[in-house]
Amino acid sequence: MSEREYFAQFAKRVGMFVGRTSFRAATDFMMGYDQAARRYGEPGLTGWREWLMANYEVGANLVWAGQVMQIAKPGWQGEQDFTYEEEERLLKVLFELLDEFLAERERLAAQP
Repeated sequence: MSEREYFAQFAKRVGMFVGRTSFRAATDFMMGYDQAARRYGEPGLTGWREWLMANYEVGANLVWAGQVMQIAKPGWQGEQDFTYEEEERLLKVLFELLDEFLAERERLAAQP
């Protein structure tokens, strides 16, 4: 299973993987996944933050989770308490962006 396929499954069942369906829980899990992947020589989410900066106007001083918040919630000023609808929007944007990044990375890796 590719990372793209894995994260597509994760996106469908965030609560099953991490106990609750929230942006914070999803991004915490993803950060842990990234660290474990890198520890074992896999790419994990290498390049994700840089890809967000190259493709969207986001703060270079933010971690990728903050950058995704800027994209999903224009005008975001650092608040962490979100309504159910805001959480749903953040998760939707997170996984759409992640899929786009992973698809591009797969495409580039397949080129000779």
